[in-house]
Amino acid sequence: MKIGRFSSGGKTFYGIVEEDGVYEVTHPFARPEPSGAPYRVDRVKALAPCVPGKAVCVGLNYRSHAREMEQELPKEPILFIKPPSAVIGPGDFIEYPDMSARVDYEAELAIVIGSRCKNVPVEEASRFVLGVTCANDVTARDLQGRDGQWTRAKSFDTFLPLGPYIITGLDPDRLDISLYLNGELKQKSNTADLIFKTGELVSFISRVMTLDPGDVILTGTPSGIGPMERGDRVDVVIDMAGTLSNTVK
Repeated sequence: MKIGRFSSGGKTFYGIVEEDGVYEVTHPFARPEPSGAPYRVDRVKALAPCVPGKAVCVGLNYRSHAREMEQELPKEPILFIKPPSAVIGPGDFIEYPDMSARVDYEAELAIVIGSRCKNVPVEEASRFVLGVTCANDVTARDLQGRDGQWTRAKSFDTFLPLGPYIITGLDPDRLDISLYLNGELKQKSNTADLIFKTGELVSFISRVMTLDPGDVILTGTPSGIGPMERGDRVDVVIDMAGTLSNTVK
């Protein structure tokens, strides 16, 4: 199932994408069922597929990225948070902040929470996941190094592209993930290379904070991170989850 957020004629709504159009749904996180007549796909604009109360991100969670950064594998997930104000959707512009001289792309698989969870065992974690979507953990790399912590570098407005849709029913631990910069392949991996699998992440994070429907977990980025310039187009491609495209301005 493909679940998204859309706008049409000044109205914003959640919908399910079918072959004959987009059907509005009232409860996207609780057994969404399509209703009414469909909107034509070419008559709606796809927005970020959810509005997370928080985006919990995991640093250094691919073995290839740890090797690239010449760091030991972490013993526990390294967590940080991006604010909801950083979220943008497919086709929206990533804004290059004046106070940074290097802004990097980071292709990531995002887990979208479907129901409220707290202290969830690993073996039950999948019950609380609605689906997955593509994400770009945009980072002001120079500020990250300068600050010694990641809040400013990760939190600028537009620094969290999400989309295009939430895809249900996939195995999140066996998906190809790639990133293209102006059509050139820069990152390529598979979520099988994750140090901490998605169930472990949901369980671990739920023991730290309550996760609510619509919250997202960014699962880390593979090797190949690098800078973007103004005017660049960046495409995050995840097997069976679609392509998230944005341009830097």
